[in-house]
Order: sequence, then structure tokens, then C-alpha cells
Amino acid sequence: MNSREDQIKRKKKHLLIVTILLMLLFLTGCQTTEANQQEDADKVDVTAVDETWTGEPTLSSAAQQLLQFTMPEIGDTVAEIIVEDYGSILIALFPDQAPLAVDNFLTHAREGYYDGQVFHRVIDDFMIQSGDPLGTGHGGESIYGEPFADEISEELHPYRGALCMANSGTDTNTSQFFLVQKSASSLAELKSLVDYKGYSFSDYLKSGYDTILTPDELSLYDIYGGAPWLDGHHTVFGQVFEGFDVMDAIAAASVDATYRPEEDIIIRTVNVFTY
Repeated sequence: MNSREDQIKRKKKHLLIVTILLMLLFLTGCQTTEANQQEDADKVDVTAVDETWTGEPTLSSAAQQLLQFTMPEIGDTVAEIIVEDYGSILIALFPDQAPLAVDNFLTHAREGYYDGQVFHRVIDDFMIQSGDPLGTGHGGESIYGEPFADEISEELHPYRGALCMANSGTDTNTSQFFLVQKSASSLAELKSLVDYKGYSFSDYLKSGYDTILTPDELSLYDIYGGAPWLDGHHTVFGQVFEGFDVMDAIAAASVDATYRPEEDIIIRTVNVFTY
């Protein structure tokens, strides 16, 4: 068992202890009067962040309840992308929403397909991309022997930390993937620039990327960050829940004019294990 799995095991033990303590507190609380119970309820801070949360620290407890941002449950299959000289990125997967993409990624990972591959395209404040054995952005194959269909879910979006399939158009998924790195503050700067040019951000997305989002949908990107212009155009099949600092460090690497890192950033392996 590797050190990362040991850490996960220790977290499970910690969560079990916390759960037992919460149960004891709940049983004790049942003995209080209705007045005291109401007083305690009034003191609850619904915006407080769960102390056991290891994802983006800016996400409120309410955000953590969304499917895309919930922590993996015990027994879930998770992936760990180990990047040489950088560290690990842990990813929750969504097989119910994107079964083809998840099976493709996990099978490739278990067979060592991604071992030694580089992040061939890195754009700071946007995304980091890999999954091409040629390292050029023009290679890769799926486990199905041909490109497979997009799986667009209303529950999953290219928010910051999303694991997405790279493609060259509709239903052209093979093995390349990317992680969305754009933060909420960076997205706010882009929106300000668009506003300065005299356009609405909705019109910018519609005319430039054929992406149509409601004001409510756009507001979620203001909170979580991400790449709204990709919404509906790329399969989202996973979400980073630990290792945002590693993702950001990779994104900050020096690149050439084609956005290829000047020094190779290599995936040592992609571990697959049960949480």
C-alpha cells in the first residue's frame, strides 16, 4: 500500500472517530429542552466549511453538497495522478453520469497507458492537458477502438478542478484529458474585460463559443471558477478533491509559444484504488 493510501486510511479512521463523537453529542442533545434545542439551532452557521474537507477551501458547506464537490464515500473508486517533482492530484469519478469516459480513463490507468506521458499543453489560468502518448496533442486512442460519444450531464460542469475529456469536436473522445484550473478571481477579470469592451458575458459566450447559459448558471462560475465557454462541449467525468496546489504549480510552469512546458512535466503513474 502506498503512502497516499495510508493517508486515506488515516482519514477514514479520523472520520469514524468524528462520526462517533457527533453521535454521542446528538444523543446528549436529545436530552435538552425544546427551548434549548431551538436556541442551539439558531446558532448554526450554515456557511461554515466542514473541517474534514480537503478540497478547495473557498467552497462553503452548501457548495460541498453538490454532486461535483462532494467528497468520495468509503468504497468509491478514486484516481491519483502522480506527477514527477510535483506531487499527487486526487480525483473523484462519476461513473453514473459518464460511464464511457470513466471506464476509458480507469482502464487506461490500470494498464499503465498514462505512465510516462507528459502534460503537453499547459495554459495558466485555464487548464492543464495530457493523455497523448505522442506528447504532441495529435495522438491517443480509446479502449473502444474508436472515438466515443460525449456524455454531457446537467449535474457536472467544467468548474475549477473538473476532469474533462479533450476532443476535436462532437463525439471525438479518445484518451486525452484536461483539468480545469481557472479560478473564480481569474474568471472575474475576464468578465470585466468583456464588459469593458461593451459586451455582455452571456453574448460573448453565445457568439464566440455557441454556449448558452442562464444567469443562474453563470453565477455558479462566479463562485466556483472554471471555464463556462466549455459548458456542454466537453464531457466532465471527475473532480479534483485534493491536490489543487499541485495543479496550480503545473499550470504556472514556463511554456513555449505552443503552450508546451519548456521542461517536461511527466506523469509517473495514475493509481486507481478504493477510498
